[in-house]
Amino acid sequence: MNALNIAEYVASLGLQARAASARMAAASAAEKGQALRGLAALLRGNVESLQRDNAKDIERATAAGLSAPMVDRLKLTPKIIETLAVGCEQLATMPDIIGEVVGMKQQPSGIRVGQMRVPLGVFGMIFESRPNVTIEAASLSIKSGNACILRGGSEAIESNKALAKLVQQALVDAGLPAEAVQLVQTTDREAVGKLIAMPESVDVVIPRGGKSLIERISREAKVPVIKHLDGNCHTYVDDPCDVAMAVRITDNAKTQKYSPCNASEGLLVARGVAKAFLPEIGAIFAGKGVEMRCDPEAKAILAQVRGANVQDATEQDWSEEYLAPIISVKVVAGIDEAIAHINRYSSHHTDAIVTRDHMHAQRFLREVDSASVMVNASTRFADGFEYGLGAEIGISTDKFHARGPVGIEGLTSLKWIVLGDGEIRE
Repeated sequence: MNALNIAEYVASLGLQARAASARMAAASAAEKGQALRGLAALLRGNVESLQRDNAKDIERATAAGLSAPMVDRLKLTPKIIETLAVGCEQLATMPDIIGEVVGMKQQPSGIRVGQMRVPLGVFGMIFESRPNVTIEAASLSIKSGNACILRGGSEAIESNKALAKLVQQALVDAGLPAEAVQLVQTTDREAVGKLIAMPESVDVVIPRGGKSLIERISREAKVPVIKHLDGNCHTYVDDPCDVAMAVRITDNAKTQKYSPCNASEGLLVARGVAKAFLPEIGAIFAGKGVEMRCDPEAKAILAQVRGANVQDATEQDWSEEYLAPIISVKVVAGIDEAIAHINRYSSHHTDAIVTRDHMHAQRFLREVDSASVMVNASTRFADGFEYGLGAEIGISTDKFHARGPVGIEGLTSLKWIVLGDGEIRE
């Protein structure tokens, strides 16, 4: 496609999505549930063909020299497909919040005023690598009564096409428009530029991928963007705390998986517990090959741990999202310094405190300016599924509309409704 044809093609997707969004907003809970259950059945019934299409992407990615972790993200195994099917079924059983009315109050004039939950309309989703995002985004879009336009990465184009075809079949089988979920069929980057600049057709854009992608979308979009740029999350070990609990939580928050945006990248330790806590977590990190970038006080303690990889932290380390077996470590005087450090250096994604002090826990919850704030739990729980949202379309560190994991409710808004019986304003 040339630039003119791409512009026309993406514009046509937008027009079709806008038309389909009206039907989706009016769809019944039964229709949406039927589409989701049908999609689950289609996924289970097409495992072999999905894997054949997925194999084309894997082969091309391997030949192109993509790293092993990147290739691994592309895989659609039977287990992953089953997980996607179960997710669709779980969404189907969740309550339908569209049309829900809240806060209805009688006013002195006689009118009754409240708010109704409605779909956003059309969202554009731009994502990289993982083809399972096609199903996650499509299923959430269906459940929330929206239409969506999906643009996956070129490395997963065959898998995404195959999955999107099943989504559209499930929609049609349920009596809903196939155009409610559309996949951009071209891998040309020009299509992204057009998609994020169509306020007449697209109400919001959700980028999901690396920092460079999200920065580009945020810079060039002419429609609202739901996004987070970094996941510089912290675990703060308070004085007093249960040291064994703190070790278990910190280990999980850092090493359960290194690449997610909710893994802890910074460790803050109150001076009063540092000599008891740091040698224990240091031994675990040493055993797992985790590099510790420390302030002088933390370094003096951790340098005594056999096999520990201890380095001097730079100013940049306090702000860094490593996505790797590296963690910054700092000893702080107590909760005041911990909160100040987090609010200055964190990406306002997820931060946790491990403490036995109820007042410290309450202060941390109130004063830490992040989308998710936790007490005595691993930052790895910052996830839509773990929060009971059924699934998530992404995580937002913005402060308007949606914040934190974005599930069904995050894909809706509230409009004011007024009920009267002939009242007029005097």
